[in-house]
Amino acid sequence: MDVRDAVQARRSVRGFLDTPVELATLRGLAEAAARAPSGGNLQPWHVHIVHGDALARLKAMVAAKLMRGETETPDYAVYPLELDDPYRARRSEVGEALYGHLGIPRADRDARRRWFAENFRFFGAPAAYFCSVDREMGPPQWSDLGMYLQTLMLLAVEAGLATCPQECWAMFPETVGVTLGLPEGRMLFCGVAIGFEDIDAPANALRSERADAGEWLSVVA
Repeated sequence: MDVRDAVQARRSVRGFLDTPVELATLRGLAEAAARAPSGGNLQPWHVHIVHGDALARLKAMVAAKLMRGETETPDYAVYPLELDDPYRARRSEVGEALYGHLGIPRADRDARRRWFAENFRFFGAPAAYFCSVDREMGPPQWSDLGMYLQTLMLLAVEAGLATCPQECWAMFPETVGVTLGLPEGRMLFCGVAIGFEDIDAPANALRSERADAGEWLSVVA
């Protein structure tokens, strides 16, 4: 598989088989992804692999919080508070496309809440990565995290694995922080579910659209 094929194949998978992934494989992918670029070679990413009993405990804790309606204060806003078009429209369109594949109408709010809760089960994945960053770091270093994560996910494609990057975990920074043992000066960025795709899961029929290059690409000569 060449890089272009991996880029085309990578997508957010929302249905995994419970087939375990070897810890050596998970470590190998995380270590190989560290060749991602970073400004000044700061390498600001901190990565935890969570699987087995630790993953089960984390899912149980968050499920209990969701059942009780408990929330935590995120350390950052996943989306801008005032999101204008075309960005607002794109977010809405991909959400409706997903619910369409799931057969959940807009009016069925309970079903949509139940589906959203699947995020916190990692959509059934047997393992996950969590990425965190020192609080002293700024937006340029956050962009470095993105480059690390994209490298990690492309390597996972090459290895025959599927992933789903999940910023939703920023909603539970305290619970995740305790599970990971994050020091006070560290901020949770996101989780990444990883495993083997369940090709029969309805959500995995989704292929999100990409804007035409004419909307965002300019050439200056």
